[in-house]
Amino acid sequence: MEENFKMVAKTLFGFEDILANELIQLGAQEVKTGVRNVSFVGDKGFMYKANLALRTATKILKPINSFKIKTEQDLYKQIYKMDWSKYLKSSGTLAVDATVNSTVFTHSLYISQKTKDAIVDKFRDETGERPNVDLKFPDLKINIHIDREVCNVSLDASGESLHKRGYKTATNIAPINEVLAAGLIILSGWDGQSDFMDPMCGSGTMLAEAAMIACNIPPNLMRKEFAFERWQDWDVELFEKIEESLLKKTRDFHHKIFGFDKSPSAVTKAKENVQNAHLEEFISIKHEDFFKTQKGGDEKLHMVFNPPYGERLDIEMESFYKNIGDTLKQNYPNTDAWFITSNLDALKHVGLRPSRKIHLMNARLDSRLVKYEIYAGSRKGKYMK
Repeated sequence: MEENFKMVAKTLFGFEDILANELIQLGAQEVKTGVRNVSFVGDKGFMYKANLALRTATKILKPINSFKIKTEQDLYKQIYKMDWSKYLKSSGTLAVDATVNSTVFTHSLYISQKTKDAIVDKFRDETGERPNVDLKFPDLKINIHIDREVCNVSLDASGESLHKRGYKTATNIAPINEVLAAGLIILSGWDGQSDFMDPMCGSGTMLAEAAMIACNIPPNLMRKEFAFERWQDWDVELFEKIEESLLKKTRDFHHKIFGFDKSPSAVTKAKENVQNAHLEEFISIKHEDFFKTQKGGDEKLHMVFNPPYGERLDIEMESFYKNIGDTLKQNYPNTDAWFITSNLDALKHVGLRPSRKIHLMNARLDSRLVKYEIYAGSRKGKYMK
């Protein structure tokens, strides 16, 4: 039996509870939410599964040590004391990533450097040989997190952020992060039981994530590599078994997913990305201006989108957001429309009352995910039935 150990899944602000729920559904033990992270317990196979299957995690870390430090010299000594031969060969390569929240230690690059020096010196003293640094494809990626006087040392099991799913080769001017897109769709409560639409689909991220959620397809199947594949205890047979068991849990989807964009180049890119993800049978994308479209049929429609913010795209905000509200109200009855924005002033121009507002961060932008329920007929009519 593989032994269990503690892991930490990192995520975006506001997604902690949905990530915890994802972990519970996957079978994690001792799930606890923090700020932008969720800790849990599982074995090596579960670590592989978490990296493959979690939609709202950006990284999976495996903590291996924790200690108190007051000076940089303390950090060096404690790192030097550790038995690094368990994780790395003297001829191997490493990279160190540090985050600091401390008045004493203020420079994360310096902390990374000090950690690397301690590990390299230890190997040189014991074997006469030293590992090299490789920032792109190291055999071991180490994560140092200093919070005031406590230093946590972890192995990075993921490598590149898990939002890099591997299907997106083409992006537009302001692409949405895949983890953010998946989190928005989960927060919106979409369960694959209705049609789904992104009326401003850009490079197609929202559509691809929606399709994978609907069909229960693991989001990171397309990844070229996870960091744990270079670890000394890498078990390719176990990994393939986990992959196979996840693929057996995919399900059928009996509705439509469609996207519009008024930019022909965005439509081309979105189609390419959807094809890369092997999701073209579920998704159709058209070159359309949302403001000139209307809903086909009476069935319930679930809409999630990321309208331009004016941060990187030049638009006239007031009239743009007013157009969103008018188009929804006049042309999209029986629709639950959700969108994220960091332009909180522009929301006032939508002209509809949101039924929900969820506080999130989009990169460093303070944002809101808002929901507008557009009824078939008047709202009053709905309650008089």
